[in-house]
Amino acid sequence: MKRKIILSIVLFSSLGAFAQVTQEDLEKEIKPLTQKVNSLQSENRLLKSEIGTLNSKLSNANRSIDSLRNQTQENSNAISQTANDLGIKIKETGDKNEGKITEVSESLSKNSLYGIIGVLLAILLSGLLYWLLSKRQQTDKNQLSSIIKNTKTELTQESAKLDVQLLDVIEKQLKVADKLNATEPTIDHTFHKNSANELQRITNYANTLVPESQEAIALTGSLGRLRNYFNASDYEITDFTGKEYDERTPMRIRETIFDDNIAFGKEIVIKTWEPQIKFKNEIIQKAKIDTKYNK
Repeated sequence: MKRKIILSIVLFSSLGAFAQVTQEDLEKEIKPLTQKVNSLQSENRLLKSEIGTLNSKLSNANRSIDSLRNQTQENSNAISQTANDLGIKIKETGDKNEGKITEVSESLSKNSLYGIIGVLLAILLSGLLYWLLSKRQQTDKNQLSSIIKNTKTELTQESAKLDVQLLDVIEKQLKVADKLNATEPTIDHTFHKNSANELQRITNYANTLVPESQEAIALTGSLGRLRNYFNASDYEITDFTGKEYDERTPMRIRETIFDDNIAFGKEIVIKTWEPQIKFKNEIIQKAKIDTKYNK
């Protein structure tokens, strides 16, 4: 179509100008036109070829689109079917699970109730058992304390009785020893020292008793009689317990302890293990003591 139009234009142009131009001029005009026509024809062929190629590609694309459309539809149908099947299975599973949950819930409710009752009973029984054991333990403890107290009292009484008897024996033996010493040229103080040390031991024990107790009173009386006998035999027995320590007095210190409760600069004898013994004002035994100090 385009070619025909171009040719018509060329012919009309040629006819209109034919009378005015020469053959040479005509050729000059026609030659460029002919070249343009040839160029247009060549371009037209190329365009047709490209259009054919594009039509082929478009046809292939349409076929691919149709194939994809069909595949998509098939996938959609498959998804719908799968969704329906899955929905049915989920509903069935949900119904089953709901039934099982209901059964488990009912079972747990019963078990929980039984468990709570069991725990409460266990707590109640434990509390009752604990109360009974505590009561029995307290009773046993009171009985044991009473037995220990009674035993201690009996031991104290028996010990005091034995010490009183021992003091009486010592006094009798001292008398025998004094008679023997009166017949000897030199005096043996061994028995008197041992007797004085035993007197100190019993004195320390008597100091631990309640002063108003029967045992303490009995021991104090026997100790006083024995001290009086020592004094009558020219022996002087000195107990330094409770007295202030004097460095000028020869003593054997067994232990000394710092105590800030004592007045500053003081040292006090807290226990006499062996008393000082003098015979006719001469020291025959140094005292053995413990002290506390604050210096």
